[in-house]
Order: sequence, then C-alpha cells, then structure tokens
Amino acid sequence: MTNAPTAAVKLAPPGAGLPKPELFFARLLFGWFRRTRSRADVAALFEEEQRRILELAAACDTGKGARRVLIERLPGMEDSSRDWSVFMTLEHLRIVNEVVRESIRSLAAGTVPARVASTAAVKPSPDSGAAAVSTFAEGCDRFRETVAAIPDLRTAARYPHPWFGPLDAAGWHAMAAFHLRLHRKQVEAILAGMNA
Repeated sequence: MTNAPTAAVKLAPPGAGLPKPELFFARLLFGWFRRTRSRADVAALFEEEQRRILELAAACDTGKGARRVLIERLPGMEDSSRDWSVFMTLEHLRIVNEVVRESIRSLAAGTVPARVASTAAVKPSPDSGAAAVSTFAEGCDRFRETVAAIPDLRTAARYPHPWFGPLDAAGWHAMAAFHLRLHRKQVEAILAGMNA
C-alpha cells in the first residue's frame, strides 16, 4: 500500500531546485564549508551525522517511521522533498550516498561519470519501509570505506553537481557530509511534526 501524502498541497516537481536567491546563498555556504573544513573534518562530520540520524530512526517503530509529515521547507531542500517519512528520508540518503560514492571512485580513477547528476533521479519511493534504516547504515559504512581507501581526493577530474557546479572528489565528499546534515534536520522536523 502506498504511503499517501499527508495533505493535498501542491509541491514543486522533483528536480525543480531552489529559489535563485537561496541557491546563491547555498553556493556561498557550501564554498565556505569546503574552504574551512579539512578532509578529516568532513569525514568526522559525515560519521557524526550518520550516528545522529540512526539514533533518531531508532526511536521510530514501523508505523511512525513510515508516516509522512508535511514540514516547512528547510533552506537547501527542494520543495518536493518536504512531505516525506523518516524511512523515505533515509532511503533518499542511501541513494545519494551510493551515487556520490561511485562518483568519487570514478573521479579518483580519472574518469568523469557519464550520467548527468540530477536531484530528480534520487528521490525515494513513497513505500520506503523499515529496511531503509539498515540499508542506510550499510551504505554509509561502504561510503566511508571507499573514501578512506583513496589517498588524495583532490582529483584533476571533476563532475558537475546540479547546484554547485564541477566538483573534484573532495568536493563530492564534502557535499555528502553537508547533505547528511541537511536531512538530519529534516528527520528532526518530521519527528517534531508528529508531536505538534
């Protein structure tokens, strides 16, 4: 059974992006983040956000984790993503982390991925269930293992992010941690919305 949207609210289509002023600010913020964080800082942030997300998900039984909650759009998040469940959010993170992991591995080998990076292509299924918790955790572990095995993430090859432009492997690594932090805030908002 499909987990129906929580309200008859017209959301922007997947891949619509951010409002232009917000995108400008997001680019500045991400650029600052990249300039001020070392590789070790980024790895530590990724691991910390993984831990925090799993702690939040552990508080969800099957019904609570699958319940979609319409939240206010968070800065940096597409409008189409604000009517998700906790399990949908973790499924989205698993999908993104796997795409980024493969991109980092390709860039480290000197190859630019052939596919165009797309925010619309990484949306979760409305039917995402409790298995999303373990697959998210396993995917994060694979991501960290892949990155740790690459001696230098400052690659000559660059792969364009749809919002942040061409990124080397270090940029994609930073984006993954930045992205986890955003969606950890989303999980917190979903859980708070259940208690409102």
